Parts: sequence; structure tokens; C-alpha cells
Amino acid sequence: MSQKRTFSNWLTDRYLLIVRKEEDFSEKRTIIFNYARLILIMALIFILSMTLSILSVNTVLKQWFDPRYAEMEANRQVLNLTMILDSLQHEVQIKNNYIQNVKYILEGQNLDSLSPSGQMLSTTTLGDINLSPALSPLDSQFRAEYESSDLGLVSLNFNRSEDELREIIFFTPLEGIITNKFDPKEDHFGIDIVSQENEPIKALADGIVIMASWTLDGGYVLVIQHTGSLISIYKHNSELIKSVGNIVASGEVVSIIGNTGELTSGPHLHFEIWFKEEAVNPEDYINFR
Repeated sequence: MSQKRTFSNWLTDRYLLIVRKEEDFSEKRTIIFNYARLILIMALIFILSMTLSILSVNTVLKQWFDPRYAEMEANRQVLNLTMILDSLQHEVQIKNNYIQNVKYILEGQNLDSLSPSGQMLSTTTLGDINLSPALSPLDSQFRAEYESSDLGLVSLNFNRSEDELREIIFFTPLEGIITNKFDPKEDHFGIDIVSQENEPIKALADGIVIMASWTLDGGYVLVIQHTGSLISIYKHNSELIKSVGNIVASGEVVSIIGNTGELTSGPHLHFEIWFKEEAVNPEDYINFR
């Protein structure tokens, strides 16, 4: 009587698959297998295929199989363009307001007397300019006190003599060795100061930055308008800390000493002071050692 076969026996029974050549029935390959191993292999192949299919549908093939993909992509592009447009409009408004501020200052108008239609804004850094057309009470009070003092940003009173410069307390922009002195006859309208590498350069006095850019001869150049018709110039900087429109205080770091521009032979600061459109010798008013 034959023994009864169970399901486990059916899974574990081993079978022999022999591959023979048709012409001479020579044996080419022999494969030993059972149903348990065959089912396991098929299951693994099925799981791997399903995983790859799901990944493909959600990544590479998403734009063909997901009907929301095109709409989502269009919305994303519209959002990015809207943000860029808002940013550009904001920058344009800031620059327009800054230019208008400078125009009013140079014309000598009283900033507090301007009506809201004048679009007068507080002259701080370009990134911090208030877009409100009217000055806040706190800003108006500050401007009134600042402009009425001797530290006003731009004064149209040009009757001061050079002797009055000696009454102003100047901050030493950079301490070091003077290698090239003031000599207008040689078109050298300032002094060259050599100091340590990466030494910070400080503002001569309170004022507003009216130029911060690159020139072929002077490299990175910073120009500050001080009280009255006094201007200080800093050339050959390696880095500019301040931008056009920034209000700076006396002794505040405005740049880093460098060796930029064609008219330089090593790291130094070329420093100039101009009063009433004439260059003056900085050594007459400042001690650089």
C-alpha cells in the first residue's frame, strides 16, 4: 500500500530537470529543484517587479501617469515667477526712493517739510528703507536733531574755512606707516598707509556713503560725504563693508585693507580728504601712528 503524500512532501520533493541535445540525446544541463524553491523565486521576482514599477510611476513616469503633475508643475512655475516679480518690484521701488532722497538732500530741502506726495523716505541702508511714503514721528525727530547738529549728512553752507577742519575731531581710519605722502604736484592727492593684512578701515567721521564700487585704478573704492563739503576717499580695499546710502558713524568699520586696482604695488590704503572741492593733506589733521 502506497504512503499518503502530504502538502509538505509535495513542496519538498526534489525533481531533476535534464536538458538533452535533440540530435544525439547527449546531456547538456541538469537542474535540481523543488516546488518550494520555485515558488520562493517567483515570489521574489514578483515583489521586485512591483517595487520597481511603483518607483517608476512616482518618479520617472510620473508626468505620464499622474494627471495632476502638469497642473502642479505649472502652479510651481507661476509661484516662482510671482516671487521673482515681487522681488524685482521691491528692488526698483527701493532704488527709486533712494535716488529721490539724494535729490532732495542735494537740493537742500527740509526733509520734514515734504508732504507725503513727495515720497520721501528715511535714508538708511538700501535693504532697510521704509517703503511708507510718510516719515514716522520717531524718524522725523531723529532727522531734525541730526540735521540741526554739526554732524548733518549734507550741508549747503560752504563758508567754512580750512581752519574749521581743525575744530572737528577726526577718527584715524588706519594706523600704520605712511609710505607715500600728500603731493598734489605729482597728482597724488592723498597718502598711502601700510598696515597689517586684513586690517579694518574705519570712517573718518559721521556721514553717508555716496560711492561704493570698483574702479580700474583704485580697485574697490569707498567715498563718504561728511558734514558740509567734507569728503573722505578710501581706495585699494580688498572688501567693502558698506554700500551706497549707508549712514556711518565716526570710527565705524567701512572696508578692509587690500591691494586691488592697477595703481598699487602692495596691500595699503590710499586715503584722501577733500574740502570745498580741494584736496587737503590728511596728516595736517590726523595722527596715523
